Amino acid sequence: MNLIEKLTLTPDQIESADIDALRAEGLSDEAIEDAIHVTVLFNILDRVADSLGFEIPTSSGFAGMADVLLKRGY
Repeated sequence: MNLIEKLTLTPDQIESADIDALRAEGLSDEAIEDAIHVTVLFNILDRVADSLGFEIPTSSGFAGMADVLLKRGY
C-alpha cells in the first residue's frame, strides 16, 4: 500500500518507515509534505461532498461545462 492510499484508508497506521521508503526513492521532505497536504485536502473535500450528497455530472454534463469554460475562459 502506498503512502497516499494508506493516508486515505488507514492514516493511524502511518509509520516513519513509510516516509523513509519515500526518501529512499529520492523524494525530498518538501515533496512528501506536499503530497500529504494535497491528499488530506482532497480527502476532506471528498468527504464533505459525500456528506452533502454531491453528484458527479454525467458525460454530457462534463462536456457542457467544458464548452462553457472553453468559450468564456476559466
